[in-house]
Amino acid sequence: MRSAGPKERPALAAHAPGAWPTARLLLLFMVVNFADKAVLGLAGPEIMKELGLNRQEFGSAQAAFYALFSLSAIGVSLLTRRIRSTVLLLAMALAWSAAQLPMLWPAAGFGVLIATRVLLGAAEGPAAPVAAHHLYGWFPQRDRTLPTAVLLVGAAAGVALAAPALTWVIAAWGWRWAFGAVELAGLAWALVWALRAREGPLAPQVADPAGRVAYDTGPALGRILTAPSVLAAGFACFAVYWQISAQLTWVPDYLHTALGWSSGATGLAVALGSLANAAVLLTHGLLARRPTAGRTRPRLLPEGSGAGLLMLGAAAAVAVFVAGPPWLKVPMMCGPMALAAPMMTVGQTACARIAPAHRRGAVLGTVVGLSSVGAVISPLVLGRIVDGAGEAVAGYERAWLLTAALLALSGTLAAVFLRPERDAHRLGTPVEQGSQPYRA
Repeated sequence: MRSAGPKERPALAAHAPGAWPTARLLLLFMVVNFADKAVLGLAGPEIMKELGLNRQEFGSAQAAFYALFSLSAIGVSLLTRRIRSTVLLLAMALAWSAAQLPMLWPAAGFGVLIATRVLLGAAEGPAAPVAAHHLYGWFPQRDRTLPTAVLLVGAAAGVALAAPALTWVIAAWGWRWAFGAVELAGLAWALVWALRAREGPLAPQVADPAGRVAYDTGPALGRILTAPSVLAAGFACFAVYWQISAQLTWVPDYLHTALGWSSGATGLAVALGSLANAAVLLTHGLLARRPTAGRTRPRLLPEGSGAGLLMLGAAAAVAVFVAGPPWLKVPMMCGPMALAAPMMTVGQTACARIAPAHRRGAVLGTVVGLSSVGAVISPLVLGRIVDGAGEAVAGYERAWLLTAALLALSGTLAAVFLRPERDAHRLGTPVEQGSQPYRA
């Protein structure tokens, strides 16, 4: 006898046993994930000095992380129909931990650095979409905004914790041991996950070898991915990925090289900026939770707020890198410049609303895979702009004007086209538990 589909299962409250403990474990998962990403930027000046790299070559090393990131995000997310997300998440953590090991070898040079970043990106590409897919097996639609924000806080917390900790490791033990530190953190998380992880009551069924599931209904994958809301969310997330990658790669160099800050002050500034991202994500999640959990439609939908915050983030980027005096830079990085971050929460929850549960992992993975191309392009483009300017400060001004324009454009498109309830109704996506029926 086939097991019941999601509509036949009992309703799940956000405080159900196992829901928030799972969210906390996945928060730590994202902390380690983004510590892995941040280590290269934090160790950048030492790596460039020891290996004799210019900024464009160093940007190539950062971009190498994303060489297979998108393909892996899409490919592994498609496996969520056949393999439990608990297994996929464990395999990812083990793989990205192993990818750090070669950099501990004293003779490892630029070629090994490139190879390990490619392998690391392939292991980490599906992390966010598969983690979100697993999380949504515990929380119904109306309660997903806050746990999604908590999940994404791990990205900011990973950088915030990594910046001072890895800066200390680099100063005390050398930059190679920074890679060893994040490897050990990944292995520790994998051990805890292997002992405690389980699927949520709202998790979709896994297909049999023939690809059949008991409730294979709803719109086709191609129709979902071409819905206006999904396209708008994807482009907005492209802009946010661009900004995140630019910050991880070039803000430490900008503060240290262009402005002459010490390594300690640079690490502290990066940590404060990341904590600001975490605070903004949590505040947005808490504010969005009340209207989305109510019985009436909110006056300001979360997707509308995300679009507006993107445009405010664009204005802040101009103030930090172009128009602002030196004393204003850290306050702006620790406040208005973090306002683009909630678009990641908005984009994921919007795409999850349009996709039926059994297609959710594939949709989230495809959107993340394609939008993360922004993180591939950003280090290369901005590195070339800075190197081509002749003078670092002028180069960074031009680079961040381009970033601000991209954020503003994506925010405008999101404000016009991001309407997940309308698109879900048009496509005939089944209404999940906890969702409010669409009213035009």
